[in-house]
Amino acid sequence: MTLPKTYKQAVFREQGAPLTLEDAELKQPGPGEVLVKVEACGVCFSDTFAQHNVMGGGFPMVPGHEIIGRVAAVGEGVSGWKVGERIGGGWHGGHDGTCQACKKGWHQMCDNQLVNGETKPGGYAEFALLRSEAAARIPEHVDAAKYAPILCAGVTVFNSMRHMNISPGETVAIQGLGGLGHLAIQYASRMGYRVIAISRGSAKEEFARKLGAHEYINTEKTPDAGAALQELGGAKLVVTMSPTAQGIPDLLKGLGILGKLLILSVPGEVPVNTGILLRYGLSVQSWPSGHATDSEEAIQFTELQGIDCLVEKFPLAKANDAYKAMLDGTVRFRAVITMD
Repeated sequence: MTLPKTYKQAVFREQGAPLTLEDAELKQPGPGEVLVKVEACGVCFSDTFAQHNVMGGGFPMVPGHEIIGRVAAVGEGVSGWKVGERIGGGWHGGHDGTCQACKKGWHQMCDNQLVNGETKPGGYAEFALLRSEAAARIPEHVDAAKYAPILCAGVTVFNSMRHMNISPGETVAIQGLGGLGHLAIQYASRMGYRVIAISRGSAKEEFARKLGAHEYINTEKTPDAGAALQELGGAKLVVTMSPTAQGIPDLLKGLGILGKLLILSVPGEVPVNTGILLRYGLSVQSWPSGHATDSEEAIQFTELQGIDCLVEKFPLAKANDAYKAMLDGTVRFRAVITMD
């Protein structure tokens, strides 16, 4: 593969600033690194962390942690990767291999983890450097734009739900019908659950049912989602992607005996009635996305089960438009930057 001397990238230059499209000098991969010619990179709400330096990566920072491309070069000590192979990088961008989490195989929980697009440059660029231990294998035939979001949005809901140990046939409620929610409904349905979608407005019901929901709760008509869930028999698992704490406590009331509330967002402090937890054996849980193997398994499940990640594509030159569409909630359902 012939490599250029420079490439284009979209970068946050300072806190709160918009993305700047600029030329950068192409660097060869260092030890343990893989240089990737990016094909597509998803736009995620967590990219706002890079814009505001939440994780301390500093500036300038190239955001993006839903990366699919091809190996352009490999660094010293890298084995198992060859130039031209399809490769992907998600939130998990590297691990030390020595902490307690790593010793137990939970690499995405590493004490010294790297995060693509947050603590190291990400995929809003024509080229990106990935750590070889955190890179996922991507099938040759899948669409890069449609599968890039699986490396964060997809693996987050897929991996978290499969670790909740919910038996097929049980009731799983999904709150929200956005970028994560539209995937969560499909995953839950294909996993064999009775799926209840929770969202605002009657117009979304038909779409939710097409995705695989068996029931629909319109919170415009029935604001108390917990009570509505109980009328439908209660849920073994409620999955929420709500960006705010408002309404989350009410979801606890919708759980059946030994039910679980799975929070996959960062809503801040959430008041919890511990009395109801104790009385019915309820629990509040979360899950930190996934590592490379989890991403590969999420992609495999997505393909085998025909799950459709709905995306809107933007060229790199319009990265700010993609980012704004994500922030404004106007994109349906994941914005993806492509290098076509």
